[in-house]
Amino acid sequence: MFEKILVANRGEIAVRIIRACKELNIRTVAVYSEIDANSMHVQLADEAICIGKAASSESYLRIDRIISAAEIADVDAIHPGYGFLSENAHFADVCESCNIRFIGPRSRAMNAMEDKAISRELAKKAGVPVPPGSDGVVDNEQDALATSKKIGYPVMIKAVAGGGGRGMRVAHNDISLIKGYHTARNEAEKAFGNSGVYIEKYIENPHHIEFQILGDNRGNIIHLGERDCSIQRRNQKVVEETPSPLIENKFKDLRKKMGKAAVRIAETAHYTNAGTVEFIVDDNGNFYFLEMNKRIQVEHPITEEVTGIDLVKQQIMIAMGEPLRISQSDVTFKGHAIECRINAEDPFDDFRPCPGRIEMYYSPGGRGVRVDSHVYAGYTIPPTYDSMIGKLITTGKDRREAMDVMSRALGEYMITGIKTTIAFEQAIMQDPNFRRGVYSTNFIENLMNGARRELIDPDL
Repeated sequence: MFEKILVANRGEIAVRIIRACKELNIRTVAVYSEIDANSMHVQLADEAICIGKAASSESYLRIDRIISAAEIADVDAIHPGYGFLSENAHFADVCESCNIRFIGPRSRAMNAMEDKAISRELAKKAGVPVPPGSDGVVDNEQDALATSKKIGYPVMIKAVAGGGGRGMRVAHNDISLIKGYHTARNEAEKAFGNSGVYIEKYIENPHHIEFQILGDNRGNIIHLGERDCSIQRRNQKVVEETPSPLIENKFKDLRKKMGKAAVRIAETAHYTNAGTVEFIVDDNGNFYFLEMNKRIQVEHPITEEVTGIDLVKQQIMIAMGEPLRISQSDVTFKGHAIECRINAEDPFDDFRPCPGRIEMYYSPGGRGVRVDSHVYAGYTIPPTYDSMIGKLITTGKDRREAMDVMSRALGEYMITGIKTTIAFEQAIMQDPNFRRGVYSTNFIENLMNGARRELIDPDL
């Protein structure tokens, strides 16, 4: 058993990890930037060490400072959470070289899945379909044009590194392709330090469905079902749910097929610990490998709620060398769960980030409600980091009950002093197409541009 774990992250995921450690009787060490001195994770951890200035490049992305903190605190392991260094294979190697266990996949598996163009080839090797596209990185305009004409417009230009919707552009013709190619490369270079992009066929009205997997160090790999993440804005997820209404209502046989495909990809990559295999699904039930996230996901709570399996604890136990105590046949699903990401943004001003001091904070409660957050009344949201301030998760015996509980909980959620996306997500819960489970990744764009906007915008 680990005696002490350093949490190399901040915000709600740092709080989530600390809570899991407390329940396992493991001491925790928080690292924090100067601007995060009053953050909740600093207050909840057993020890806390400041590692630099507000900018993540001077704190949460500084491997040397995090390792120094880990050595000073004499920890057994480091949990990277999500974002920051969570998918950095070099960081995982440095941890191991310092005799500190990295709570995540081995660097070999990270490297296999790091480059999205390379991971496409790995998926092909595993016998999993991928969208038609370029053979690896596209190095110039001419090759980009040739590839796009070969597979046919529309196409998606995608960064080979990173995620979160950055370095991605859709092109419908030669002109938009050239513009999008250079824009995606520049954005990827700034965000990930890697300007490489590849091109693949853009699936019209796609559904974004991902499978949670767990793998131990003895070759045992299972999946914990799917999450539908199609409610997105600019390729960033806003609402997630499980099970997927598309699979439940139209293609029930897909769950077994896609689950097996996710496991095959993880086996081919010799993957260990928690990870997520992401797919896109078209209206005819055809699915294609998208990418693999080599970390715990923001939306992991909804899987926990329907399976009863604590994913963060599983991560820790696997990192300690414990075998999975769960077989695929042991995984059962109960009810329905929905997650809304609560962001400090103004949905009526193009989702402009709204950092600032929270004057009043009241989180909802009651049956079927879970809130994962790091904020409180009097807390100041810094302008330096991601705008997500919490996650609201609701459960019900079926999808309708989970939606009704979510609508009620969003109505109870009170945050003053800053603008949030609560009203926007309430509008999503009331939208008839969402209620029927009929949506794709274009849902929010259609909602904002269509007749339902009056539900969101008070000026209409």
